[in-house]
Amino acid sequence: MMYTTTMSIDWTPLFEKYKGKWLALKEDEITVIGVGSTPKEAWDKAQKEGYASPILTNIPDKIVTYIGYGDEISV
Repeated sequence: MMYTTTMSIDWTPLFEKYKGKWLALKEDEITVIGVGSTPKEAWDKAQKEGYASPILTNIPDKIVTYIGYGDEISV
């Protein structure tokens, strides 16, 4: 059996600074290389900085806890 290790990344500083924004990140998934109100704006800023394939993500306005299974469960 093969196991893989997944590293956890704390995006708390990103959340605190970029609530509601789109971010373009380097491959390390923490270094911001573009910020915008839309994914295209963040992408374009990263492209201008010389990054051909940034990772795009949206930072929500607020953090909402989700615990669930995905299918509706009747009790």
